[in-house]
Amino acid sequence: MAHAVTPFLMFEGSAEAAVNFYVTLFPGSKIERIERYGPDETGAEGSVKRADCTVAGQPLICIDSPVRHAFTFTPSVSLFVDCEGEAELDEAFARLSDGGSILMPPGNYGFSAKFAWVNDRFGVSWQLNLP
Repeated sequence: MAHAVTPFLMFEGSAEAAVNFYVTLFPGSKIERIERYGPDETGAEGSVKRADCTVAGQPLICIDSPVRHAFTFTPSVSLFVDCEGEAELDEAFARLSDGGSILMPPGNYGFSAKFAWVNDRFGVSWQLNLP
């Protein structure tokens, strides 16, 4: 049986900036560890080989891929956040959409009190929900 299922986010050079940003979004978030590529390894020296963090209680793994790919993030997979209140949702939306793109602006779409969907500046998709 699997030990755990953890979202794994693959960046191309911006993993550290993303992790540093994500842990500022919600209380209880923190960086657990960052391992970097050293000289003569497959990734660029100093880039993120693996970063483990917790965002609002959810463990995430982030890396800087040493290989360039013809794909990146897609909104068909997103991080879904049930926010504590409207102020938390509004602040997260403002910060995540800064430099990103808005897929659904904050509003009442009939399935929750308030909802928003955004791609952040790193391309990661977030659904923010106020139940």
